[in-house]
Amino acid sequence: MNENFVKPFALTVLRVGGAAILFWLFSLWLPKEKVERKDYFKFFIAAVCGVSVNMLFFIKGVELTTPIHASAIITTNPILILILSLLVLKERITILKIIGLTLALSGALALTLFGDSDRAGDNILLGNTFIFINSIFFSIYIILIKQLTAKYHPFTFIKWLFLFGFFIVLPFGYNELQEVQWETFTPSATFAVLFVVIGATFGTYLLNPLALNKLKASTVGVFIYLQPVIAGLFAITMGADSIDAIKVITMVLIFSGVYLVSLKPKKVN
Repeated sequence: MNENFVKPFALTVLRVGGAAILFWLFSLWLPKEKVERKDYFKFFIAAVCGVSVNMLFFIKGVELTTPIHASAIITTNPILILILSLLVLKERITILKIIGLTLALSGALALTLFGDSDRAGDNILLGNTFIFINSIFFSIYIILIKQLTAKYHPFTFIKWLFLFGFFIVLPFGYNELQEVQWETFTPSATFAVLFVVIGATFGTYLLNPLALNKLKASTVGVFIYLQPVIAGLFAITMGADSIDAIKVITMVLIFSGVYLVSLKPKKVN
């Protein structure tokens, strides 16, 4: 998103607020589900990790780094979720997963420290660090929602998540939102904002639970690998990024690590 139209935090407010309105409007046609009072605090904490901190760091990171860097680092989410599962849920770890962890985190670290950009004004180290923080909080969010999504319908959870998220991100983006000059918007800028709100936010959060119910875990894993490939090809085509040896090597490390971590141990008969 061109910062001449909407600055990063203002875009986040539009993204979360617009999606919240759409989720609550759609909920009018769905069966009502009562939320226990004690769970509202859990919704709030999930909104802090899964919406506000997650999206604010992501949008600022994307501003400072390149599309290929950002999408490659995001693929480390399964690695971070595994680490948190080990610490919080006390899940068992195997040698194969340890090797995967080492490869993926080494690739992410190398990409952050040695990656470069052709664009003036980029700060790859800071931008990649923000994207990595975004991934950490999103992974915490995944761990937090396990009980909530088992207890409530996904739509009930998501509408409260975005409502709380909107009020959390509003103070961060309020000043930038006031600076937006709506009369200067071109058709392409308007389309970009609508795509981020409706497609990349509302559509993604709406379809994800349905997809996870229909697809096998292995199929979902394929899309994790496709994300940086699609983002990279699109960015190169649009002239927003370029490929080099460092990016190729570090992405191979990350992909290999995520693949090893995603492997399920064979059952012994």
